[in-house]
Amino acid sequence: MRVVVFVKATADSENGLMPPAEMLEAMGRYNEELINAGIMLGGDGLKPTSAAKRVMFSGSDRSVIDGPFTETKELVAGYWIWEVRDIDEAVEWVKRCPNPMLEDSAIDIRPVYELADFNEQLTPEVKAIHENNQERAGRT
Repeated sequence: MRVVVFVKATADSENGLMPPAEMLEAMGRYNEELINAGIMLGGDGLKPTSAAKRVMFSGSDRSVIDGPFTETKELVAGYWIWEVRDIDEAVEWVKRCPNPMLEDSAIDIRPVYELADFNEQLTPEVKAIHENNQERAGRT
C-alpha cells in the first residue's frame, strides 16, 4: 500500500527557520535508509506558506489567496510518499525518524486511495482513463 507521510508545520518552519547541518545530515541518513529498504517513492520539504498560494473553490468560481496561512497546526512542512506492507509498517518507520523540527513536532500517515478502492463507482470507461493516466505518469 502507498501512504503519504506528512511532517506537520511548526512556528519555526513557518517562519522559514532553516534546520542546522546536524539535522540535515540525520534526515539525509534516514532518507537513505528508506531508499535502501525500497520504501521511499518520493518526498520533499516545503517552503513556508508565506511563499504559497491557496485556490478556493465555490461551485464554478475560483479565488486565489496569498499566504501566509495562519493556522500552523493544520499546515504541512514536508512529505514522503512510501510503499509499505501496511500502515503499521509505516508507523514503525516514522518512529525511527529523527525529529524533523527543532521543537516538538508531529507526523501524520495517510493511506492513498488506489483504483481498486473505487470498485462500484468505477465504470470500465473511467477505469481505463485512470489506468492510462497512471501508465503515462509512470505508475503502472
